[in-house]
Formats: sequence, structure tokens, C-alpha cells
Amino acid sequence: MTRSRFAWRGIAVAAAASLALTACGGSNGDNGNGDEVPEGDGVLRIGTILPQTGTLAFLGPPEFAGVDLAAQEINEAGGVLGNDVVISHKDSGDTSTDVANQSADAHISEGADVIIGAASSAVSFNIMAKLNSNEIIQISPANTSPAFTTDPDAAYYYRTAPSDVIQGRVLADEIIADGHSSVAILALQDSYGTGLADEVEKNIEGAGGEVVMKQIYDPQAAEFSAEVGEVGASDADALVLITFEELTNLGPQLSEAGYGPSELGWYLVDGNLSNYGDSLPEGMLEEAKGTKPAVDTGDDFQERLLKINPELGDFTYAAESYDAAIIAALAAEAAGSDHPNAIKTEMVNVTRDGEKCTTFADCKALLEDGADIDYDGVSGPIEWTEDGDISVGSIGVYEYGADNNYEVLGYREGSL
Repeated sequence: MTRSRFAWRGIAVAAAASLALTACGGSNGDNGNGDEVPEGDGVLRIGTILPQTGTLAFLGPPEFAGVDLAAQEINEAGGVLGNDVVISHKDSGDTSTDVANQSADAHISEGADVIIGAASSAVSFNIMAKLNSNEIIQISPANTSPAFTTDPDAAYYYRTAPSDVIQGRVLADEIIADGHSSVAILALQDSYGTGLADEVEKNIEGAGGEVVMKQIYDPQAAEFSAEVGEVGASDADALVLITFEELTNLGPQLSEAGYGPSELGWYLVDGNLSNYGDSLPEGMLEEAKGTKPAVDTGDDFQERLLKINPELGDFTYAAESYDAAIIAALAAEAAGSDHPNAIKTEMVNVTRDGEKCTTFADCKALLEDGADIDYDGVSGPIEWTEDGDISVGSIGVYEYGADNNYEVLGYREGSL
């Protein structure tokens, strides 16, 4: 699927800045409660900073498709504040490049109101202060590092993926339930890798198991012989692999040394849980398990995504990306303005403590009738805390077959 990285897409209204903005209970300058509403230009502009290249490039297609599907449905329902929402896609790259900062600068110069991204926690930390200082809403569909919750630069930051406080607990429970008691952890050196490793370790030990090795490695390394040796010396009966795409290098080295899934219980995570097929040796991942934030979205949502991008083979974080765009649009509608500071006042409000609704069109109609809404998304009920965290999250549990592709075993719910 071909995407423009630099051109705003959608229909913008040339005279949008002069249009009167209307919303539930108020007009430009007044939200109906006597409070001043910062004025926007009348057009909600959503930029994405998501992986087209780099170590998480496999996550890009479903995330882009999720945003595009949301924009299509928003505009089919009359858009935001009477105008079509406009989408601009740009690359995040990874932490080995400065692509994300360049993309952020481009979005800022184009007048973005909301940024959806990044997928990598470390990349989001690299751009978050810049977006915060420019007072631009940032919503990540895939960041899971617990560190975002208390970061001082997170005033404009939200996420639709649950914190690894939840994934770490679910993964540890699965490992213990499978009968393992001695666990080795290999984790990449960044905020995501170390944060999730700490959560897994804490929960393994809390359940009575032992973490006999926790090695933080350089994901840019050309080979992993030292790490492989440490796994062998650890005498572990299970191995947690918190990696990105370097699994395609690290995994075969472990298997060739006799520490594959048939010898150890392997457990993967959202950073590497992908359908590898014949890109890895035949059967290499058979019996390996993994977790990632996910819910059962049903066939209908996937069929709608496939109309956006017929080549999708994975749907990871598509629902979270879709919900990020829908929530931003609903917050703008509720605020009566596309200005980021106006949107910010409604971001948490539209996800809780109101009348339930599950589509943009239905939620928008409720807002127009003067109702307070509680959007329940495709990715779950959302229910943001004041810190922009998902208070209750769903984690999928998966298992690989001989074809190196995974199938879902079930979903586990957890709360902060």
C-alpha cells in the first residue's frame, strides 16, 4: 500500500479559519459552561509518526490502516466540526536514526493538532518533550513502558495500549502456570525492554518462581554469543525474550546452541510477536508462546481493515491506532474546537463516566444531543486515568506452530 509521507490527505476547507465552530452546548470561545475554548482553524489535523522503517517496521501496516479506517469512518459521519479530518503519515524509524524527530518537526510546521505515535517507547521518549513544548496532543497506540505514567514531559501524552505493569503480570502468570520455576530473561536495552523485564521479574518472584538470569543486551549487536552462553549457564527452564526484530538473529543462535523452544520454554512479547513463516528455520518457533496487548476484535473489524490495506497479514495494534484517532476526533467535537488545548480538556472525559457508545457516528450524535459520552473502543473500554493510562487492559496469549506463525490461545484481563 503506497502512502505519502509528506502531503496532508483529505479534504481541507480553504476558508476553515473563518468558519464558526459549533459543538454541543457552545460555540467558538465558550464550551457551554462559561469556560473559554481556545480557537483552532476548524480542521482537525492528525499526523502519524509510526514505523515505516526500522526494527518495528512490521507493526507499521496495521497501525497505519487503523488510523486510515478511523479517518474514513469519521469523514463518512460528517467529519469533525463540520469538516473532514485530515491525515498525514510519516515515518518513526527507530532509535538508531533521527527520523522521528524530523517527522515531528515536519508535523509541527504543518500545523498538526494531534500526533499518533510512536510505536516504540524509546522513540516516543525522544520526541515527547518536543511535542509537549509545542502543546500538541500525542497518543501512542503501542507504547507500554511504565515510565510514561510519571514522566514530567507527558502532559500532552496518552496511550491506547496498556502499561507493561499489566503485560508483565499476565506473562509471568502464564510462565508459572506452564510449570516453570527458573526463568532467564534477555531484554533489549531501552525503556521498553528494561521496564518489561523488571515487571516480569517482579511477578515471577511474587508467584514463587526465581529469575536466575536477567541480561540487558545491545540490540544493535552483530552477534549474541555472550548472551547465548549466559542462557546456557543459567540452568533456566524458561526463557523470556524481550526483543525487536533482532530476534531473527538472536533466535537461530540460541536454537543452534541447543536452547530453542524444544529445550526451553520460550516466551515472546509484543515487540517481537510476529508471523515469521519461512524467514526463520522451519519449525524453529514451534511451541514458543508469547503475549501482547490485544482483544478479540472480531472478523468485522479485520474485514474493514483489509478494505483499507488488502495486504495486511497481521493486525497488531490496529485497534489501538483506530481508537486513538476516534478519541481525538470525539474530544475535538466535545470541546467545540480542534485546538490541542481544547482537545486536551476532553480527552479523558470522552472515555469514561458517560453514556456508552462504540462508534464515532453514534458518539457524535450523543454529543450533539447534549449528552456526556463514554466511548468504548475496538481495543477495549479505554477508561483513561488522569495520567492518560488504560486502567483496565486485555493481553492476548499466543502459541507458535511448526510454520513459525502464531495462533491465539485466549485473552487475559488485568488492571493497574
